[in-house]
Amino acid sequence: MGKITEQDIIDSIADACQYISFYHPEDFVKGMVEAYENEKSESAKNAIGQILINSKMCAMGHRPLCQDTGSVNIFIKVGLKADLDISRDLEDILNAGVAKGYTDPDNTLRYSVVADPAGKRVNTKDNTPAVIHYTVDANSDKIDITVAAKGGGSENKSKFAVLNPSDSIYDWVMKNVESMGAGWCPPGILGIGIGGNPEKSMLLAKESLMGHVDIHELKERGPQNDLEELRLRLYEDINKIGIGAQGLGGLTTVLDVKILDYPCHAASLPVAMIPNCAATRHIHFELDGNGAATFQKPDLDIWPDLEIPMDTVKKVNIEDLTKEKLQDYKSGDTLLLSGKILTARDAAHKKIVEYKNAGKPLPNGVSLEDRFIYYVGPVDPVGDEVVGPAGPTTSTRMDKFTKDMMEIGIMGMIGKAERKQPTIDLIKEYKSMYLIATGGAAYLIAQSIKGAKTLAFEEMGMEAIYEFEVKDMPVTVAVDTEGNSIHTTGPAQWRAI
Repeated sequence: MGKITEQDIIDSIADACQYISFYHPEDFVKGMVEAYENEKSESAKNAIGQILINSKMCAMGHRPLCQDTGSVNIFIKVGLKADLDISRDLEDILNAGVAKGYTDPDNTLRYSVVADPAGKRVNTKDNTPAVIHYTVDANSDKIDITVAAKGGGSENKSKFAVLNPSDSIYDWVMKNVESMGAGWCPPGILGIGIGGNPEKSMLLAKESLMGHVDIHELKERGPQNDLEELRLRLYEDINKIGIGAQGLGGLTTVLDVKILDYPCHAASLPVAMIPNCAATRHIHFELDGNGAATFQKPDLDIWPDLEIPMDTVKKVNIEDLTKEKLQDYKSGDTLLLSGKILTARDAAHKKIVEYKNAGKPLPNGVSLEDRFIYYVGPVDPVGDEVVGPAGPTTSTRMDKFTKDMMEIGIMGMIGKAERKQPTIDLIKEYKSMYLIATGGAAYLIAQSIKGAKTLAFEEMGMEAIYEFEVKDMPVTVAVDTEGNSIHTTGPAQWRAI
């Protein structure tokens, strides 16, 4: 075996970050295809179909599966017999690989990591540092590495508790799955960590998500221990809740439930739960001194050839919409939007409200009256793109700004997942509308964006206000002008327990 060089590590991490940005794991794709084939809910089937179409497009076009290209998690096991040719801390080398991967000009990835998190929250401009977990192997002469990218929507739904030893883990998980909504972009994988202490159980939950999707093999052979029985019971019962793809109601909410455990104190039962979204991204490799890692391209035949069904779709020209005409569209309707929309996320909403309270007009004469606001932070474009992948972000983060936005006079909002009841009440009061785009279909959505320009707050990067010109952008009416929410009616229809 040769030396494992610093450059080999950097190049391997960079290539891994690139690879997982546009290739789903093959086992995940196969799980999604099975979910698509089995789905009976028209809305959920359409959402899964969009995710699969997006996945194949990204595999072919080498562009990100999701606009949220995630924060990087690295699990590294260093063999104590490995011959390392490095001149600086391993952490610095790993982060150099992440920076190289995320700044690749051929496939720029979005920088989502901010420093000074409790203060100025300044973007680090290369998506570093990664969150790195180290272990050692006394008998190995290799470095074993798993690289994962986790988006904010799924990370934000993580749960932790220290239960009493006599409490039911099953009950705790089921309660939290029902309460965490659709902001984590189901269908995905649920990771559970049991035991150790608080930080260990969270680490176990995250690490479990790196496992192979094998729930159907488990179901076929039957569980052989308590953890496997719990996995199978949770998998079956979570899918009976009826949350479904994107929370629209359907048969598949989770593709698998993974569990890892560790011994713990007799007086406690730490439990953690972390979901992985429809943009599941991770890869495992080893370095043995024979150069940088190489990654095999998946066979494109694993993706089916799908098209968005058009028989029930309504085409809508945004320029022709009025508050009165909004009443023609009902919760659950699938629309293809054309026209001009504005974008704004958390930081832009905060700025907008500050300007409103100060009685000042927005910069550059920007007006929000009678406009649709899309909650998105796009990836930078490459080549001849007008915008990079541009899927929706979780809408509940904007709930606290909704009243101000309604008072300003916006017509409607586009995001992902459910809205809280006070926001739904505001939508009904102002005869507005909330639409959802499919989380996990960012590259597909970007194809409908024909023009993009920055209007205000350019210094905030992806948090700026853009104007998008869209043509046949696929969306679903989530909350109509009467306050009817698909995220309530859909799961209720498909709930089996």
